[in-house]
Amino acid sequence: MSSIGSASVGDKEPDIPFEMEEDAVVCSGNSEIKSRAVVKYSAAPPPASYAVLQEKTDLKLPPANWLRENPQLGSAGTTALGSSSKSKPFSSFGMAYDFIDCIGDDVDVVSDSENIKKLLKIPYSKSHVSMAVHRVGRTLLLDELDIQELFMRSFLFINPVKIPLLQVITFFFFFGLPVSYPYVTSSINGDEESGAEEFSPSWPNTITSSHTDEEDSAASKQESVSMDSLFALGQVTSVPKEQNLPTLFNEGENSQGLRNDFVRNIMWTFEDIHMLVGSNMPIFGGGRYPAVSLRLRDNNKPINILTGIDYWLDNLMCNVPELVMCFHVNGIVQKYEMIKTEDIPHLENSTFSTRVVKDIAQNILSFLKSNCTKEGHTYWLFKASGSDIVKLYDLTTLCEEAEEEKCQNPFTLPVAVLLYKVASNLMLKARQNRKHNGTIRTLLLNCVKLLDQERHPQIIASAHYMLSELFQLDEPPEEDGTESLRAGGSEDSYSDEDREEEDEDLTEESDENSSYSSCSRPQDDSKAVAVIRSVGELSVPEKYKSTHQIRPSCAFPVSQDKEERCRHVLSYVLKGLKAVDGTIKKESDLPAADPNTPIPLKYEDRSATGACSAENGISLLLERAGTLQYDQKYPTRSGMIPGSWQHRMKLQLFLKASKAYYVLSDAATNLLKYGRALRYIKLSLQCYDAYCSVSGALHPQVLLFHSQCLSLCGDIQLMLAQNANNRAAYLEEYSYQTKEDQEILHSLHRESSCQAFNMATDLAMDPEYQLFVSSKCYEAAYELLVSEALKDHAADQLAQVLKRLGNIRNEMGVFYMNQSAALQTEKEGMTRLCVFSDLKSVSVAEQEMWKKSFAFFEKGMKDFEAIGDKTNTALLLCNTGRLMRICAQAHCGVADDQSRGEFSPEEALYYNKAIDYYLRAMKSLANRENHPAVWDSVNWELSTTYFTLATLLQDYAPLSRKAQEQIEREVTEAMMKSLKYCDLQTESARQPLYQYRAATIHHRLASMYHSCFRNQVGDEHLRKQHRSLAELHYSKAVCLFLSLKDAPCELLRTLLERVAFAEFTMAGQSSSAAKLKSLTGALEIMTETRHAFQLIHKELLEEQIELNEQDPESAESSDLASTLTSGLNIEEVVKLIGVFEPSFSFLLLQLVKLMTTAKRKPSNKDEELLKTYKNVYSKLLRAEKNTPLLSRVMFYIELLQQLTAETGSDNKGSVS
Repeated sequence: MSSIGSASVGDKEPDIPFEMEEDAVVCSGNSEIKSRAVVKYSAAPPPASYAVLQEKTDLKLPPANWLRENPQLGSAGTTALGSSSKSKPFSSFGMAYDFIDCIGDDVDVVSDSENIKKLLKIPYSKSHVSMAVHRVGRTLLLDELDIQELFMRSFLFINPVKIPLLQVITFFFFFGLPVSYPYVTSSINGDEESGAEEFSPSWPNTITSSHTDEEDSAASKQESVSMDSLFALGQVTSVPKEQNLPTLFNEGENSQGLRNDFVRNIMWTFEDIHMLVGSNMPIFGGGRYPAVSLRLRDNNKPINILTGIDYWLDNLMCNVPELVMCFHVNGIVQKYEMIKTEDIPHLENSTFSTRVVKDIAQNILSFLKSNCTKEGHTYWLFKASGSDIVKLYDLTTLCEEAEEEKCQNPFTLPVAVLLYKVASNLMLKARQNRKHNGTIRTLLLNCVKLLDQERHPQIIASAHYMLSELFQLDEPPEEDGTESLRAGGSEDSYSDEDREEEDEDLTEESDENSSYSSCSRPQDDSKAVAVIRSVGELSVPEKYKSTHQIRPSCAFPVSQDKEERCRHVLSYVLKGLKAVDGTIKKESDLPAADPNTPIPLKYEDRSATGACSAENGISLLLERAGTLQYDQKYPTRSGMIPGSWQHRMKLQLFLKASKAYYVLSDAATNLLKYGRALRYIKLSLQCYDAYCSVSGALHPQVLLFHSQCLSLCGDIQLMLAQNANNRAAYLEEYSYQTKEDQEILHSLHRESSCQAFNMATDLAMDPEYQLFVSSKCYEAAYELLVSEALKDHAADQLAQVLKRLGNIRNEMGVFYMNQSAALQTEKEGMTRLCVFSDLKSVSVAEQEMWKKSFAFFEKGMKDFEAIGDKTNTALLLCNTGRLMRICAQAHCGVADDQSRGEFSPEEALYYNKAIDYYLRAMKSLANRENHPAVWDSVNWELSTTYFTLATLLQDYAPLSRKAQEQIEREVTEAMMKSLKYCDLQTESARQPLYQYRAATIHHRLASMYHSCFRNQVGDEHLRKQHRSLAELHYSKAVCLFLSLKDAPCELLRTLLERVAFAEFTMAGQSSSAAKLKSLTGALEIMTETRHAFQLIHKELLEEQIELNEQDPESAESSDLASTLTSGLNIEEVVKLIGVFEPSFSFLLLQLVKLMTTAKRKPSNKDEELLKTYKNVYSKLLRAEKNTPLLSRVMFYIELLQQLTAETGSDNKGSVS
């Protein structure tokens, strides 16, 4: 025998799947039928030529070699067609399991070729039809449903089929369904035509000999089903509880009667219908006929239509071009005749239209697809013998109405396993294309619905795990128009739950617009889903059209909300865990889990005392985070056997739950719900703890995920420490727990006490402890990433963890630095109150704080340097500089009267250290372009440190240790360096601060040189230099203060000092002309104070207006000076006015005296000036001293304005 008439096919080894494509176009009159066959699998031996028997050969005598084995024909008792026994009742499932890729989308029908032929001959045959129909996606699985055999099994107790299905069918028998199952025997001399017209095999069977066909083989009806086949069905309906998942789904089909027994499996495309067909038809080759089929016929009886259709369809399915007919009379060979396949429809007495057969096929497929819509349901297609009515019943729904136990339909487990297998196959594709997710979800939900958890916990647990895998936790939801879970991903099928609401909406519309007017549910049989009232309708082209929308696009709405998706995952995980737990031990057999009582675990051997100190908790955390590697030899805490399916499934479910809780925690962190985030990460780590308890080895990817959990836990603890004000709200969020979380936790406690990470996930009330826990979480994550298992897998994540480590160490350094500053402030307050007298020395507590802070800053800098993060390194150097300044402040000298003493050497040491750290930070940044904000911050701190150092040196000069000249040099050097880092050019928020500092520096330097000029005796050159420098710095200080507009007191003070400097210079002059010149210059400087008084007046006026608006009566009755609340220092203003007024009077008086006693004759201009000076001096003397401050300031402005108008010095700037 040959497979499909090609030598290349025969070269394949038996039982090796392969594909061979050939297209055939069959002509029928003026029309064409398109047929295409692809061999997917062939178990046939190499091709064998058929032997032409000599004429008059008696076929009733066996050949001499009929008991011998032949490698080409197979072993004795078999043929090249396979076993001679009948095919199994679940033949379509066997094919579906072997070609799972085709199921759901690519194929319309999967069935035995005999069933296909029987359906296409319905309009021509009076025989009964009884088939089981199942739907998976768009694929229909057709199997022979032999009701009589089911009855016989149940009655004889050979392998009883569960009662509910039989009760339903019995109901049909005894209430009016005409069914006939006569036992008819036939032989080679039997009546082929009558058998072909009236009967067909009860179960799909293989061809048993070359001299029979399917209509002729009524003799097979009296063959009893083998015991193997009977027990195969029983194994399908009752699978032991302790199943093994790989065996059940990969190898166990053969032992359960789900074997693919066909010699060949063919992908047959008939017009637009794609079918996976199993065929056992013998195919011969040899000579000029490479592929022929061989048939035996009685020469006295012509071929009828049924036989012609049968031969034609067989040749089309197997793509055999010719048919060889062996005619006999009473078993005596008469002749052979060769007929081409396309000529079979035109044989005498067997003429039929191929287009009609095509219409029948399309109508039947449309009828079934439109009515067999529920995946997992068993439908019964039935036509009684001699009847023209075809009915379709939903046996699953009828069984459910009987309120009997689930899974008693013999097809239930094969259907459920097939749904699971198709879903598993699609899961592999779903990783590249999520459009399959909707289909997978439907298949798995229907699979779970079909099965009883007590009978099939393994399949149910695995299905729930796969359902949880459909939700992408580590990817954002799709927002474009691509297909996803939201779109369902397929139009083929959907679950009953999704259909219930739609059925209500579509009932009226389907009744009015249905294209099945002739197959609607009849009144005489309300149990039928649909009815074909006359088989003649099947021959009408496009009589039935499949208009049913199998899976609507809105079938599976999946929320874009990440938390809701995680909740879906956790619900499926919980169901899976319940299924697994139910197979291990009853809950009553386990001790109740008490969270307050630690349960000894195999890794808890660190502390003999069991102390709960923080250090012990950290030790446990670090060791638990390490890689686990040991051989599991004993059952787990719950009694699971390592390596069992329960063990493997729990590992997957625990890990999936841990990931879901991790995503929930991350989402809550982004929403600033830190209490909720800590609760979720605690649950995640508890799931991981349980995973470790049952796992003998941890995969690098699992360890990598765990390091992410620890990092997130560290983030949350850090955020809690930084947001201590909302601790009450966080505690409420942390304490809340859903019922689902409690049930998952209960399942976890069956395997572990889940206390390994309590230290890391407890909500503490102390910010210091929270920072400590956060740092330890990061350290544990770091240790994990640098371990041997992950050193080559986590480069990117290692950089992130190092960055987090550097950050938390900076936070802890800042925390202890602030604590030390608070201690210092408290000590200064006590010093002022004279509570203690021994507060000059630095306390031990302060020193401990400094050491901790400095140590954390050092570690943080190393972390950032390890990843080349120069910006953060600069920030930590800057913070270290600030710590040095705090140390310097703590070492300030205190005199015996508790006042500030001289600038101490310790202060100088720490300030210089601070400067060194700031300079290192500047060097780390290199230039401002790399990070402007950090550069500006470091630049400001460096300038501030130099300025503070210079100010302390100047104000509290260490004259007991250094000479005045040395101190002046150091002050000048520090001031100039501070001035160097004052960025006056760059526009920023700090620019006014830089201007104010630069003005203050110039003012201080001018005051210092002023003092040196006054106190210097003898060295005229040095005095001249000091005078020149004082003038220079006074001039620059005035210009900068004028530009600020918000420092009137500082401007006024600087101008008055500058006037005093001019007065002191005049005092050393002897000639009247020189004195007059100096006095005139001093008066011009005095007139510049008008700008300062104008600013003071403006602020006072604004405050007055504000007071009037708030309370007019109190504003009138109270003095402005006592109620002013603005930034203006009233006491300072009053004090400066006290200096201004006498100095102003002195200048005017001296000018009047000098100009009056002048020897030379005054000019007209001099006379006008003298008159003005006298007038202003007179007003100043007569001014009321008790007038309000606002009025006095306005009075001074008027006097200065009068002088300015006369002297013409307005807006000339300061005198150099």
